Amino acid sequence: MAEKQKTILIVEDSPAQALALGHSLEQAGLRVLWARDGQIGVNMAQEHVPDVILLDVEMPKMNGFEACQMLKEDAQTADIPVIMLTVHTEPITVNALLEQGAVEFIPKGAFSEAVLLETLRQLDILTAPAP
Repeated sequence: MAEKQKTILIVEDSPAQALALGHSLEQAGLRVLWARDGQIGVNMAQEHVPDVILLDVEMPKMNGFEACQMLKEDAQTADIPVIMLTVHTEPITVNALLEQGAVEFIPKGAFSEAVLLETLRQLDILTAPAP
């Protein structure tokens, strides 16, 4: 029996970034959902219960900190791994993200995609490529 396709919810207010990430993740074999702000992301997570959530920190309406807190307080979404994606890499911000319940943070930049794919492999969302 074939394994169910894993789903990732990208919560990102930049359509260009969401599209680029989504394309890479679809190429890696994931089903991709996209929400343009934190509130929509929380609602979609409750409706679809994805395998992992990629959450931007700076967004309109509800930022990533608030969205992560809501996800972790809801029994239906509390166990979904949340990976924060941010330009803010100061130790105080990173610690706050992890204390909020994120399993990892990935700095936005040139290597974000490779780091994200490796993080998803470590979380058993993606299988490792054949040698």
